[in-house]
Amino acid sequence: MNMFGQNRVLITGDILAIAVLTLIGFASHEELAVSFVPRMGAIFFPAAIAWFVIAPWFGLFQDDYESKVRLHWRVAIAALYASTMAAFLRGLILGTDIPPIFIAALGVVTAIGMMIWRWLYSRIIRM
Repeated sequence: MNMFGQNRVLITGDILAIAVLTLIGFASHEELAVSFVPRMGAIFFPAAIAWFVIAPWFGLFQDDYESKVRLHWRVAIAALYASTMAAFLRGLILGTDIPPIFIAALGVVTAIGMMIWRWLYSRIIRM
């Protein structure tokens, strides 16, 4: 797979992973009704924006990313930074305070979810 194809798969997968994590978060609070879609957007879009601002700084879209499995810890660190930024953006959008527990939960769940997706990606790309 060429570089463009790899990055396209990574970007698409990252977006889908953030969407799935958003749905899981709302499902865990029993808030999957259509009436919650605006609130889902209020976390999905800041999370996606933050991820695509932060992840490149950690080399997560480099040409040879899949060959650097030993650097997958960067995914977790990037997710923690991106989650903090996403929570801040969400607070700005909604005009609300940002509870520290929300930032912590968002960070841990995002780090785990993105690491799972990126691990799957590294397995798929090796096939």
